[in-house]
Amino acid sequence: MAAEKKGDKQFNIELPEEIAEGIYSNLAIISHSQSEFVVDFIRLVPNVPKAKVKSRIILSPQHAKRLLRALADNVTKFEKQFGPIKEAEQTYPQMNFNTPPAQA
Repeated sequence: MAAEKKGDKQFNIELPEEIAEGIYSNLAIISHSQSEFVVDFIRLVPNVPKAKVKSRIILSPQHAKRLLRALADNVTKFEKQFGPIKEAEQTYPQMNFNTPPAQA
């Protein structure tokens, strides 16, 4: 359990064991509506034509922006410590989600 401070308030965050293991993802698909951002985390495996969404996170626009800033800050800190992250040119196959269009 970790204690976090927000303003003058303090709260505890519990990390259950099954969540602490994490889920590996090498692709994220991001979509949005007027009221939310949806991030689908996917694992692509070589020579397997079908990939599954491993986790879906739904965020408010405000929280999505905070996450963007926090991730950028962490990438900057990582690169200062370990050097630039090299981006490999990736091409992904055509994706078919078999889902209806999102509606609010």
